[in-house]
Amino acid sequence: MFVLGVIIVLIAVLVGSVLIRTAQFTSKQVQVGTITEHPVDADSVAQHLSRAIQFQTVSYQDPEKCDKNEFSALHAYLEEAFPEIHTTLTKEVVNEFSLLYIWKGTNPSLEPMLLMAHLDVVPVEPGTEPLWTYPAFEGKIADGFIWGRGSMDIKVGVVGILEAVEHLIKEGFTPARTVYLAFGHDEEVGGLNGASNIALLLKSRDVLLEYVLDEGGSITEGIVPGVSAPVALVGVAEKGYVSLELTVETEGGHSSMPPKDTGIGILAAAIHALEENQMPGSLKGVVTHLFDYVGPEMDFVKKMAFANVWLFGWLIKRQLKKSPETHAMLHTTTAPTIVEGGTKENILPKKVKAVVNFRILPGDTIKTVIDHARNTINDQRVKVNTVGQGWEPSGVSDILSPRFTALQKSIREIFPGTVVAPYLVSGATDSRHYAQLTRNVYKFVPVIARPEDLKRVHGVNERISVKNFQQCVTFYMQLIRNSAL
Repeated sequence: MFVLGVIIVLIAVLVGSVLIRTAQFTSKQVQVGTITEHPVDADSVAQHLSRAIQFQTVSYQDPEKCDKNEFSALHAYLEEAFPEIHTTLTKEVVNEFSLLYIWKGTNPSLEPMLLMAHLDVVPVEPGTEPLWTYPAFEGKIADGFIWGRGSMDIKVGVVGILEAVEHLIKEGFTPARTVYLAFGHDEEVGGLNGASNIALLLKSRDVLLEYVLDEGGSITEGIVPGVSAPVALVGVAEKGYVSLELTVETEGGHSSMPPKDTGIGILAAAIHALEENQMPGSLKGVVTHLFDYVGPEMDFVKKMAFANVWLFGWLIKRQLKKSPETHAMLHTTTAPTIVEGGTKENILPKKVKAVVNFRILPGDTIKTVIDHARNTINDQRVKVNTVGQGWEPSGVSDILSPRFTALQKSIREIFPGTVVAPYLVSGATDSRHYAQLTRNVYKFVPVIARPEDLKRVHGVNERISVKNFQQCVTFYMQLIRNSAL
């Protein structure tokens, strides 16, 4: 009976602890009131975005393929479309095609804020042109949407920010805090000529920034499991990046007399080993921040699970692993992207190689990825080397900062009922170049994304609704009001 009594007491303590933690797991959403409406003409701003899309500012790995005239023409159009900005703000062209605007604040003791986006877009994949409802660079406004490359990634940010500043100037608003607007021209190929040079220019002037806002997160609908309300995912950290080349060299020869282990077989085994033995995942860091913000908005059972990760972590992991998007939040991802080798069906190739891309979770490093790959493959016949330039994971921005609060408040004021949550950005953005200028880099554009929209970015039929773009403009206006004082 004594043992049974002890068990009952332990169960009671466990249940009590779980319930107490659940009761204390309360909403972290900022409460907002009704704001004064500042009318933004939806048709007018839609026309401006439409026109910007028509400039084919496409980035290629080979810079010689880029049409410089298109970038210059876009610059000229922005001057025409936003005359108040080009009268009031200081404009600088950086490294030929990137743009930096300075809106001088009235209080020089306040550190500046920086809003950023990029002018370039990815090319349309050859052969997919007939799949577009409207041509990718026509900027068609139809069916309630603005269609075309850049409507989501990310001329929507460039034009949205400029529209907001233009409207505020016309209203007579003057910021206390200096506001920088930075638009790089080569983000889609790494930003080494655009954003990197803008950041270096600011550093040379000893500029320290209160915070930076870039792309990276959006307002999701039907994407975050267990939350019926829209969820605005604000990136507060970014994964690192490295690609490893696996090379195998053998004697080759005729396919009629193959050795026990062929070069392709050895390489395939190495790739299989990396896919089957991923780097360990974790429910720590930025992932827990996400849980802390979305968990309290779920039903009681799910709320209880996220309030007690110490007990239900195994179950949460199992659920997150069911989706590539959510599984990627937990660990450094492994993705074979290139395989090369062989020229004829009856010849064993002497040299074969593959490229495996890793997106590195904060806490891991390029070195730990390389060590993991070599230890996992464990075959001296496979040479492992880095390809191109990688970068380490970013730091984690402060979610207790007044600037994050201002961002959260602005989102909820323009998109009432939206749940705002910090999260980890899996892709790469220009904002990493500004890390040396601030400890707070947030990644968010208020584009509404549903599950079917995720494939539109860099894909076919990229588009944004006219209403949503109008909301983007009002969001940037409200953010400047809330942040620049």
